[in-house]
Amino acid sequence: MKIIRTIGNKSLWQREKTLFLTSRQVPIGTWGKVFEWVESFDKWQCAVCFNTSEFEEEVLKALLVCRVPTVLVVTNKFTDTYNVQIEQALEEKRLLIVVMQREESDGKGYLARLRNQYTISQVQHIVCGYINPNGSIFGLLAGQSNITYLLDKEDIRKATKPEVKPYRWTVAEDKRLLRMFYEDMGIHAIHKAIKRPYSTIYNRVKALTMNDELLKGREFEDHVLALLDIPNNDKLVLKEWRGDKSLPGIYPEGNSAPDFVFEYDGKPFAVECKWRNHMPKDIEKELLPADRLAIYQKFSDKRRMPIFLILGIGGLPNDPDYLYFARLGRANAIESKGMEKLMSLFRSNRSGITSRLCKLRTIK
Repeated sequence: MKIIRTIGNKSLWQREKTLFLTSRQVPIGTWGKVFEWVESFDKWQCAVCFNTSEFEEEVLKALLVCRVPTVLVVTNKFTDTYNVQIEQALEEKRLLIVVMQREESDGKGYLARLRNQYTISQVQHIVCGYINPNGSIFGLLAGQSNITYLLDKEDIRKATKPEVKPYRWTVAEDKRLLRMFYEDMGIHAIHKAIKRPYSTIYNRVKALTMNDELLKGREFEDHVLALLDIPNNDKLVLKEWRGDKSLPGIYPEGNSAPDFVFEYDGKPFAVECKWRNHMPKDIEKELLPADRLAIYQKFSDKRRMPIFLILGIGGLPNDPDYLYFARLGRANAIESKGMEKLMSLFRSNRSGITSRLCKLRTIK
């Protein structure tokens, strides 16, 4: 890995640095211990963190709200350009954003693991939240002597206990929660202000804001359009953009189209976008059930155009680690050429792709 760009106060990289590490999936009952560490952090040092999971995003917000000097490490490009707390921290010179990129000598290893290895080599201390013993981080820490674990087995056991059902939310609490949420202050700051359990606040935020899955899907669609250089690509025209509204097994007729319909040199094709944390074990069953595929095939036959799947895996919806392509339904030689043309469009914007382009087999 190599550093290709820095944004913010470069002098922070010279300070004594403590890296915060956590697994991707973290029991919400363990969040409090981590936020206690954030509150007690020595401001003369510097915290280093990532922002590739929901909990890492909350830790970053807590560090910034608590005015802890922070280094945020990202891969390939920095995308969170409209975050209120990040903007303020950059203005006050208490944030450095380090943008890293894979080198040819790194081979084909997972980007997150390469990033973790490099960052571990650059810090003096490591602090761990919840670490999955079966995850990749657990293996990376073997042999390291500069580690502090914030959680013990008892903390993890208590985290699985259900919390007492809270009283109903007042209108004043909802207004305060939403104001702090849209100011990017994070769940820890809301917890301190409203005195509710983290899980209660988390669930309330989800109930009052956009459905999380819909939001991630929209972010990935925006990412795909950016990679295709819409609207600056003269040959490629976005003709239709549909939103997903459905229940299991029930898809309205008006939503029978894929996410996008494009024209390239006057020839139409459709694209369905999906993003997931990890590659599904069974793509057909988990991403595209038979009834949904049948609807796509009907659309393809009626509109006389091929349909392609663009699948983002890992990272964030607006910055996935991998992009995969597949044809949906029956394919012919013309559609195969169409797929190659679509992949070439992405390659022409290679700087926006975090890792590599791969083909999946045709999904029928």
